[in-house]
Amino acid sequence: MGFILEGLAKAVNLLASGDAETFSAVWATLLATGQAMAAALVLGLPLGFALGYFPFPGKRLCRLGFDTLMAFPTVVIGLLVYALLSRQGPLGGLNLLFTVPGMSLGLAVLALPMVVSLTASAVEQLDPRLRLALLTLGADTRQMLLSTLWEARHGVLAGTLAAFGRVVSEVGIAMMVGGNIKWHTRTITTAIALETGKGEFAMGLALGLVLLAMALTVNVVLALLRRRTGP
Repeated sequence: MGFILEGLAKAVNLLASGDAETFSAVWATLLATGQAMAAALVLGLPLGFALGYFPFPGKRLCRLGFDTLMAFPTVVIGLLVYALLSRQGPLGGLNLLFTVPGMSLGLAVLALPMVVSLTASAVEQLDPRLRLALLTLGADTRQMLLSTLWEARHGVLAGTLAAFGRVVSEVGIAMMVGGNIKWHTRTITTAIALETGKGEFAMGLALGLVLLAMALTVNVVLALLRRRTGP
């Protein structure tokens, strides 16, 4: 117990003193996660809405595919993205391997199926009478789509939170695609794994506290949004 308390005290001291190495990993995590989530939401929300709202041939197969991708091993995603971005890969000319944007690409691939599937689930769970009610009120196509998305907002927010949690805690993709380069692509999770393995428990604990604080902040923000937008 004393070992843990000592490590906690050192961790607080590292954070309070603004340790450059610690906050370098924090910044890389925020940047990569922010870019990945932005890309996943821009692509995933329209795809998920269309998958949950519109009937079309092969819909069940598409849904099964995205649901399956949610459980896709992250190290395999990292391997595939690494192959794409390597010099021999089709995207090798972009020089994205071992960079934050390249790491963001891999994390976006991880988050996209979750955003699509959970958005589709949120839309499918709406009262089927909503469409008839909107038609009765004279809503046009655009108003119907926006109103449906608004009614599914809580499920969409929950899906966004789930995707964020998976992205921000990812190690395999960040390690393989980012390369865990100090001061450059080393994220919170890769730094925790490295520093703890080196015996630097305080550094790992400090970064763990930051990760918890980030998760708590996102949860609080989403809770406030839910309260503002009503039931």
